[in-house]
Amino acid sequence: MELSAQAGPGVEKAAEQTVESACHLADLAGPTGWSTVAAEDVLDAIDTLTESLGGADEELAQALAAVTAATAEARRRLGITVNDPSPGRDGAASVSVVRGPERRPRRRLGLGPGFRGIRTDR
Repeated sequence: MELSAQAGPGVEKAAEQTVESACHLADLAGPTGWSTVAAEDVLDAIDTLTESLGGADEELAQALAAVTAATAEARRRLGITVNDPSPGRDGAASVSVVRGPERRPRRRLGLGPGFRGIRTDR
């Protein structure tokens, strides 16, 4: 698979911001600054990015399947569960290893009523 020389509108800037945010988070958290909520958010971000990049090519998706398996194992080790919405599971929580393209971002907590996002000068 060969990637395009030109990304879609805003993709390269958003990817750069993602890397900068990841580095900033790693510096803030260090080895002992993690909470369950923070770890869950990071694992969700990794899964979302993996799923998105894997959508570019089937062979790439297969190569990235190891990342999804690793985040599932990390959730298991940390005791983080994801509700499995499939019928017949009696509402039991379980680890979700593969997420379909219909996955919606989970609801963010703590933003409060009336939150309109972060404004920056352009």
